[in-house]
Amino acid sequence: MMAVIETAEKMLPAGLRPSGGRALRMLAGLLTEHGEKAVARRMALTAFSIRIISAALAFVSQIALARLMGEYEYGIFVFVWVLIVVFGDLSCLGFHTAIVRFLPHYKAAGALAEIRGLTGTARIFGLLSGTGMLAVGMIALHLFGDRIHSYYVVPIFLGLFAMPMIALSDILEGTSRANHWPVMALSPAYIIRPVLIILFMLAAIALGAPHTAVTAMQAALVATYVTTIGQHLATLVRLRRHFHAGPRKVDFLGWLGVAFPMFLIEGVSFLLTSSDVVVVGIFLEPHDVAIYFAAAKTMSLVHFINFSVKAASGPRFSSIIAGGTRSELAAAAIDAAKWTFWPALAVGLTVLAAGHLLLSLFGAAFTAGYILMAILLAGILAKALVGPAETLLMMAGKQNICALLYAGALLASVGLNVLLIPRFGIEGAAVATATAMGVEAVLLHLAVRRALGIALFAFAKSAGTHKDMEA
Repeated sequence: MMAVIETAEKMLPAGLRPSGGRALRMLAGLLTEHGEKAVARRMALTAFSIRIISAALAFVSQIALARLMGEYEYGIFVFVWVLIVVFGDLSCLGFHTAIVRFLPHYKAAGALAEIRGLTGTARIFGLLSGTGMLAVGMIALHLFGDRIHSYYVVPIFLGLFAMPMIALSDILEGTSRANHWPVMALSPAYIIRPVLIILFMLAAIALGAPHTAVTAMQAALVATYVTTIGQHLATLVRLRRHFHAGPRKVDFLGWLGVAFPMFLIEGVSFLLTSSDVVVVGIFLEPHDVAIYFAAAKTMSLVHFINFSVKAASGPRFSSIIAGGTRSELAAAAIDAAKWTFWPALAVGLTVLAAGHLLLSLFGAAFTAGYILMAILLAGILAKALVGPAETLLMMAGKQNICALLYAGALLASVGLNVLLIPRFGIEGAAVATATAMGVEAVLLHLAVRRALGIALFAFAKSAGTHKDMEA
């Protein structure tokens, strides 16, 4: 590796060799170093790369869908699809995150029976709970369908059938994250499924299907099943390769006892990121939903940074808590915050500079969402200042604190959206969402400082005590 780096350094122009050489050596170290920190950074880099690709693919697919359907039908589709993904994710009841919490501990202890029991039970539970959510949704649609706008009814009916697969996909993603398999964790939901949705949509239109939200939902349904079944088979093969067949030990109540508080935290957090689109869809017309979603989707090119660092940080935090020191945990947390904020700032400003052009790709009417992008960026950067703070709290066993914190942030978000949207329309939704993200960041900072004694902030110096981690 060093010979390759030296050769590459010599190929650089003389003026760039000092800085370029340092960057190349840092990259070499990142790719070859051992230890938890190096593994976490490589996983973050891999996750970051995947999310860049997935963000680009998702962005292109949303543009294609908007162009194919027009603002009105596109607004119907995105509102319903957001609802389906939210409730499909919630149906896991936190088991996908509990896997990330328990599996590294079991691996460190060589507890293969527990690993087999955990991963198998989680898959069955996710499939059953997703099916249960499907049944609840069908009953609700039957009882209250006459109170829903008619143009939403059929897309919701179709989307409900995707819930079992969405829940199972989340479980499989958590399993791969816990095993440091970032490609297998992120590719299905963030690369393969969006590509298949647009391909199936184009195929349906080529066969004569109308350019409507119903056709798009049918494409999304088929894409979800194809992606998740393939993901399931690939995960099973890899699990059996690493943890050979053998006895299983199941501690369902113990796992559920930890998973459910995580469900409250992540569920509320997920609702927090989606409540704006839902409230906009309730109060405003599909046209407004389309413009708001396009602006939010464009700014989501920044969100993937936080997700990438979060995906890598969970197993690292868990390992340090199991056998490290508080100073190591503080250094890891602050390091994660820096890896979140600075890339988010750079990417955010770049996306904002190209905002008019990016929105115009959806259609001429979508450029009305540019001001929304600027407002949303302020909230995203506020949240990025504390990095994956919620993951740190959950891995440290502070689920109850985090749950209360997110409940407060969700109430603030919904309250502000309900207050501002009727008065100011989609601009009110953006202000409400950005403000809620700022409130969330402040509460997370205070919670981490109080519960763990860590001043988590992207500008903070790595500091902490040298005491062993307390139970």
